[in-house]
Amino acid sequence: MSVEVLLFDVFGTVVDWRTTLIRQLEQFGRDHRFQADWIALADDWRAAYEPAMKKVRDGERPWTSLELLHRESLDGLLTRHGLSELNDEQRRRLVLFWHFLDPWPDSLQGLERLHRKYILGTLSNGGVRLLADMARYARLPWDVILSSDLFRRYKPDPAVYLGAAELLDTRRDNVMLVAAHNYDLAAARKQGFKTAFVPRPTEYGPRQSRDFKAESDWDYVAADFADLAGRLGA
Repeated sequence: MSVEVLLFDVFGTVVDWRTTLIRQLEQFGRDHRFQADWIALADDWRAAYEPAMKKVRDGERPWTSLELLHRESLDGLLTRHGLSELNDEQRRRLVLFWHFLDPWPDSLQGLERLHRKYILGTLSNGGVRLLADMARYARLPWDVILSSDLFRRYKPDPAVYLGAAELLDTRRDNVMLVAAHNYDLAAARKQGFKTAFVPRPTEYGPRQSRDFKAESDWDYVAADFADLAGRLGA
């Protein structure tokens, strides 16, 4: 299999957004003496992610960055969670929490092994600055950051996958997408990418209802990044 590049979904696949976000929100509450159900806020905030992007995908609104979508979703949730008194600076700080998420325990070691053999990069709906901040914070060894910002489209729009291969100056079948989400892999495969599934069955906590296992015959199905590195001979 002539794979040159591994591109990674980031939220949920590489980083544990839920655990990190809950910890950050709880610390924020202690620092500023706000009380709320921070776990519910984190879960509700993430639940707003897909509907917000869908409006952009469906043409109901023009291109809007994930940074702005995160802020709009947060503003809509704060009253429900008894936090309407947060000022603009505090709200901006909460949105920045998405820039600084912890990797899953296997991510760094697995990525370092894979980096010895492959070009590594992101293929994420997160913005360029968000992904750069996260890479510096979590020490993620990306060679390239590919973001929805570059294509002004959100996955699973075909333009994201086609644009990534074009920017990397390689054939689509030389690129493998690594993801914990079956829908993302299905979209990548339709555009000629190779595929690798790594399950993250605790990504959404008790709200998780999908992606517990591979739902198709992906090129690779691995238990974690270390297992994937072994399967790929890294």
